[in-house]
Amino acid sequence: MFQAALFDLDGVITDTAEYHYIAWKRLANELGITIDRTFNEKLKGVSREDSLSLILEHGGQADRYTPAEFQAFAASKNDYYVDSIQDFSAKEIYPGILTLLKELKARDVKIALASASKNGPFLLEQMGLTDYFDAIADPAAVSNGKPAPDLFLLAAEMVGVPIEQCVGIEDAKAGIAAIKAAGALPIGVGQPEDLGSDIAIVPDTAHLTFEYLENVWHA
Repeated sequence: MFQAALFDLDGVITDTAEYHYIAWKRLANELGITIDRTFNEKLKGVSREDSLSLILEHGGQADRYTPAEFQAFAASKNDYYVDSIQDFSAKEIYPGILTLLKELKARDVKIALASASKNGPFLLEQMGLTDYFDAIADPAAVSNGKPAPDLFLLAAEMVGVPIEQCVGIEDAKAGIAAIKAAGALPIGVGQPEDLGSDIAIVPDTAHLTFEYLENVWHA
């Protein structure tokens, strides 16, 4: 049996993608850059700084600002985002996730969060999920964001489980690449055309059960 489950947050435990999109769109508009939902797909699973770099590049402004200005823009986006998630609650938890966390706990499987979101701890608290997690990997503590493996390696280290004994659950292409690079077993939430046809994939989180994870692990 696998010894740890490493979870992404956005698109796996809950959906904050729309909140992120609105915040990024507001900042982009202030900078005179137009982004739409199609472009926003590139930002899923990507760190705040890397997302801002993509937006500035998209708007032809990649080399226009100082590091201090860049950080100020990133902070503004986060302020817009944090303002919008103050009312987050347990009703925002995706179907099946709470049951899965309980099943993992009952079997002494370690649970860690490996999310690029620096607001992960706040969101877990808002949803009443903090006590289920043995560790929350801090994205600011690693050198490279997804698709690099750093965040998943840190999460496994924090729960004291070899990465080869972990499953990683993701909904973004960058996240799946990170899990593969780390050496954990990837499980995708979404569609094969988006995540690849070489991994186990469920169409939605309602299909993420302990039994399913066990079957994939043994297969």
